[in-house]
Amino acid sequence: MPAILLHLLPATLYALLGMHFWHSRWRAPTRAPRQGLLPWERALMLAALVAHGVSLHGVFFSPEGIRFGFSLALSLMLWLAMLFYWIESLYARLEGLQTLAMPAAAVCALLPAFFPDPHLLENAGSALFRAHFVVAMLAYSLFTLAALHAVLMAVAERSLHGARLTRAISALPPLLTMETLLFRLIGIAFVLLTLTVGSGILFSEALFGKAFRLDHKTVFAIISWLLFGSLLIGRHAWGWRGKKAQYWTLAGFIALMLAYVGSRFVAEVLLGRAA
Repeated sequence: MPAILLHLLPATLYALLGMHFWHSRWRAPTRAPRQGLLPWERALMLAALVAHGVSLHGVFFSPEGIRFGFSLALSLMLWLAMLFYWIESLYARLEGLQTLAMPAAAVCALLPAFFPDPHLLENAGSALFRAHFVVAMLAYSLFTLAALHAVLMAVAERSLHGARLTRAISALPPLLTMETLLFRLIGIAFVLLTLTVGSGILFSEALFGKAFRLDHKTVFAIISWLLFGSLLIGRHAWGWRGKKAQYWTLAGFIALMLAYVGSRFVAEVLLGRAA
């Protein structure tokens, strides 16, 4: 199968699902009956995830070693985020989130086809490095899901205040329940991010083959860690919630994206070299 088709298939499935959810959930009137994911919708989402995983595997692993770049980072993050969402949807009904997540997943599934020259990962054979890499990607994907969840909460809150309800909004759990889920995602992701930042600082020589230095990626990662840590402290100490929690979540997510993906994008696309 041509390489472009490996990426086009999951992107098409995500896009079709996104359009379906937009018309059947987001724009449906509130009088329409509420429902969770139908069996065929869940099956098609799983098919998209499998196709996306196969396309990532084909680019990620090569005879020369393990390849990675900004396009693969984004694609892998969205794949993991969609996988977490698919699993979470078995236990919680979040009607509007799939409408926001599907377009992002469709775009990111295509990125490796348009930016196909990721660099080889150094020290990929090290068990410590592989553990560091997996934990980092899990943290990134959970924060991606948390950011999408925060956007959904903001849209739901605005719709409720403006009395402009669609079936997707009216079918959502109460805002307090959604807020609890948001902080659960952030709490788990923060632990993973702490492990990522801590191991990167303490074991830089073993992980990357060079002494620790305070570069822009490390600075943005620490800023993101501080933002999310402050948000969790504010939640427990002063009851931060609502818009304040949403703004802090999005600010921390942006800093996290600048820590790795932003630097890779500038280096590989704008400057045409490996970061």
